[in-house]
Amino acid sequence: MSGIPVFTPIVKDVSAQMRRLRETQPELMTAFSQLAVTSTSEGVVGKKTREMIALGIAIACRCDDCIGFHVRTLVKLGITRAELEDVLATAVYMGGGPSMMYATHALSAFEEFSP
Repeated sequence: MSGIPVFTPIVKDVSAQMRRLRETQPELMTAFSQLAVTSTSEGVVGKKTREMIALGIAIACRCDDCIGFHVRTLVKLGITRAELEDVLATAVYMGGGPSMMYATHALSAFEEFSP
């Protein structure tokens, strides 16, 4: 991917659509928000590690929207490129060739969201 922002618009668009769903499906969105908070909060494993696991799953499941959100969060949490590459290696191991392609998307998102 080029230096043109790709993931910033994806994250903004999905966030806007989720806000719209909150208006029409408040119970669903409240439950989803609570699930997200609970599953990514600080725990025995730690917030950063939980986000790394979520990113690996997003890559293996081939979800660019999820990749954008989790990489953005990981950048805010201070992930290094070396840590990211370890996550990508495990995701590729678990997901094969298609995960390799989405691992490159995660690298692009990292470059986009990094200061």
